Amino acid sequence: MTVAPIRRWGPGVAASLAPAVCVVAALAVCWLLLSAATFTLAASAAFCGLSFTYAFRFRDAHPVVWRMVSTIALVQLAVVITYHLSFVTNNSLAGGAAISIVILGLSFLTGVSGQISLGNGAFMGAGAFVVAIWANHHSSTPLVVSLLLAALTGALLGVVLGLPATRLRGPYLAGMTLAFAFAFSPDLLLDFSSWTGGDGGLQIPTPATAPQWLDNLFSAPGTLGPNAMWFADIAIVVAGVAFFFMANLLSSRTGRRMRLVRDNEVAAELVGIGLPRARITAFVVSAAYAGLGGGVLAITSYSVSPTNFTLAVSITLLSLMVIGGIGTLSGAIIGGFIYAFSQSWITWLINQTGLNPLGNLATNLNNIIFGSLLILAMLFAPLGIAGTVKYVAARRAATRRARPVTESQQE
Repeated sequence: MTVAPIRRWGPGVAASLAPAVCVVAALAVCWLLLSAATFTLAASAAFCGLSFTYAFRFRDAHPVVWRMVSTIALVQLAVVITYHLSFVTNNSLAGGAAISIVILGLSFLTGVSGQISLGNGAFMGAGAFVVAIWANHHSSTPLVVSLLLAALTGALLGVVLGLPATRLRGPYLAGMTLAFAFAFSPDLLLDFSSWTGGDGGLQIPTPATAPQWLDNLFSAPGTLGPNAMWFADIAIVVAGVAFFFMANLLSSRTGRRMRLVRDNEVAAELVGIGLPRARITAFVVSAAYAGLGGGVLAITSYSVSPTNFTLAVSITLLSLMVIGGIGTLSGAIIGGFIYAFSQSWITWLINQTGLNPLGNLATNLNNIIFGSLLILAMLFAPLGIAGTVKYVAARRAATRRARPVTESQQE
């Protein structure tokens, strides 16, 4: 009887891990010094370190560690970038990072498990209002606890909506989630004005502030006060954690089961996968991410309003997911980036074209542009931006691999 060799942390593994450690160290130095030169150094080290780490096949040997190192490097690089951006840009980035979390959960539900939902805007609103209501009664609650409450609220609503969803398919499932989005309307929230604040919404009484030890790391203390930069940092860090867990979930046994349920339900049942349990799990994960994204949005904007979570928000999330790429991590990032800067681009377009900002065309230009992008994506890039890029890269790689074989056969 042969015994499989035990994989140990030898010199090869240490050599492959060293570049990643250098990446984190370079970004830490950049964080401390915060200058243009160290920023360039950190960006170069991140690119070279991750490339060498991939070249040494460390990614294949230890995928979870590789994802963790990559997430830390990219998140820290993004945090350093916020130091060099303006107030408006950081404010937009904070909203885009929060929306990318919601899109990521919706992408898991639709792209991985094969179910459709038009109610993730309502899940996001539930998480945002829970954070705001809790902050008004318990202002000293740690930030992590508030965000966990938002995710837990979304998960509980996902269970409630996922139970009847186990018996519905296609347009019937979409209709049920649409009814839930209609139920979570501003009119319903206004009926509970004592909790939701009525038309004016709720303000978070004490905006999130950075710990003193973290603020002291900067050359100018007070940089991480309750401003757009600190809120953008919060959103980016939470989004990084959310993407890390989702990347591991997609590569786990649960992710493979979800994809099998999406592709062939009969085959999934034959191998012992419970379809109702898989569908409920998908709804819970998607709703938890939506609630978390709503909580981040409430904290970074330190206010919520019933008019911010209408049915149009759910449709916008679905459009951004399709444009970015269904079932992909990078697609959620692209969708969040589009959401973050779409309003600035539209304002610039209105100013350049001379349209009346209060006219019908200018006020509906956002919906017109999103609708046009969605139509173009469905016609020319049905896999979305990220999915199309991956498909083209895979086709080219397959062509390069097949070319030597063809030439040898001809000889």
